[in-house]
Amino acid sequence: MPRPAPPLRRAYFRWIVCGLLFFVSANNYMDRQVLGVMAPELIRIFGWLPEDYTAIVFWFQIGYALGFIAAGRLFDLVGTRLGFSVAVACWSLVATWHSGLSTLFGFKVVRFLLGLAEPSHMPGSIKVVAEWFPRHERALATGIFKSGSNLGAILVPVLVPWMFFTLDWRATFLITASTGFVWLMFWLWLYRSPSESAWVSRVELNYITGGEPEPSIERVPWRLLLRRRETWAYVNFKFMTDAIWHWYLAMLPLFLSQRFGLGLAEFGLPLVAVYVIADVGSIGGGWLSWRWIRQGWDLTRARKAAMLICCACTLPVMLVPEAKSLWLVVGLVGLAHAAHQGLTSNLFSTVSDMFPRQAVASVVGFGGTAGQIGAALMTVLSGVALARTGSLSVMFFAAGSTYLTAFFIFHLLVPRLAPLDLHSGPN
Repeated sequence: MPRPAPPLRRAYFRWIVCGLLFFVSANNYMDRQVLGVMAPELIRIFGWLPEDYTAIVFWFQIGYALGFIAAGRLFDLVGTRLGFSVAVACWSLVATWHSGLSTLFGFKVVRFLLGLAEPSHMPGSIKVVAEWFPRHERALATGIFKSGSNLGAILVPVLVPWMFFTLDWRATFLITASTGFVWLMFWLWLYRSPSESAWVSRVELNYITGGEPEPSIERVPWRLLLRRRETWAYVNFKFMTDAIWHWYLAMLPLFLSQRFGLGLAEFGLPLVAVYVIADVGSIGGGWLSWRWIRQGWDLTRARKAAMLICCACTLPVMLVPEAKSLWLVVGLVGLAHAAHQGLTSNLFSTVSDMFPRQAVASVVGFGGTAGQIGAALMTVLSGVALARTGSLSVMFFAAGSTYLTAFFIFHLLVPRLAPLDLHSGPN
C-alpha cells in the first residue's frame, strides 16, 4: 500500500508544478494544431493539392522524430528547468515564423523546425513528474498534465476561425505563438527541483522522496538503455500507437471537410467535442491505475489493466467509414482519442516505474522518435490513399486494429513492471 498523502494545505506545490505542465501542454498542442484547422483555407489560398498538405505534415513529423531523441538527452543532461526554458523559447519563436511564409517550401522548412523544437515537451514533462511525484501518483499526474494538450486542441477550433476571419491567417499564427513566452515567465519564476524549491514544504519533500535524498545526477549511457528489452518494448508501443494519434491530429479536420463538407467556421463544435471526450480519457486512465494501487493492487496489475481497457476502447473507430452521421463520427473518434490519452497516461508512467530518473527523458525520447517515424509512415499512406481513392476511410481500419496488438507485444516483452538495474547486463 502506498503511503497516505499529507494534507493538501501542507503539501500542494507538486500540483502547481503539474499545473505548469498542463499549460505548457496546451501551448504545445495549440501551436501545432493551428495549421491543421486552417488547412482547408490555406489549401484554397495557396492552391495546394491535398498531397501538398500531407507533405507539409510529413516534414513536421520528420523534424519531430529527430527532435524527440535529442530532447530526451537534453533534459537528462541539463535538467528540467533549463531544458524547458530553452525548449519553449525555441518552439514559440519558430511558431511565429509561420506568419511570414508565402511558399510551399517555406511551410515545409518551418514545420520541420517546429517539429525539431516541440517534442521536448513530453520527455521534459515525464521527467518533471518522476522528480516531483511518488510512483503511485505519477499516472494521475501524467493524465492531468496531458489533458492540457486537449485544452490546446479545444481552443484552436474555437479561437482560430474567429481570428482568421477577424484578422487574417498571419496574425493568427503570431498571436497563438506568443502564448509560449507568457508561460515561460511563470516557469522561470516558480520552478526549481524539489530539493531546491523555496515553495515546497519539508512535509511534501519527504512525501515525494520517501525521506531519501534525491539521487545524484549522472549520465546514463545510451548503450545501457538500448540493450534492455524494456526499452524496446516501450519504443515499439509508441511506434505503433503514436502513429495513429498524430494521424488523427493532422488529418481529422481534412477528413471532416471531405466527408461532411465542413468549412473552417464549422469545425469548432465537432473538434471541441472530440477533445473534451479525450480529456476525460486522459485523466480517467491515470485515475484508474491510481485508484487500484490505493486499493492494494500491485503496480503491474494496476497499470496493465488500465492500459488493456484503454486499448480495447479503440476498436470501435473502425466503424467510422460506415457512419453516416457527423456526431456518430465525433463520438467514435472521441472515444478513440480518450482511449489513447488514458493509455499513454499509464504508458509514460511505466518508464519511471522501470528506469532511474537520470534516464527517464532519454527513454521517453526514444519512444517519441519511434512514434514520429510511425506517424510519418501513416502520413505517407494517407497521401497515397488520397491520391488513389480521394478518401481516408481505409486508414480508420489501421487506427482501430493497432492498439491491442501493441499492448500484447508489450505485455509479452515486459511481464512485470519493476525498477531495473541497468548495470546487471542485457536481458
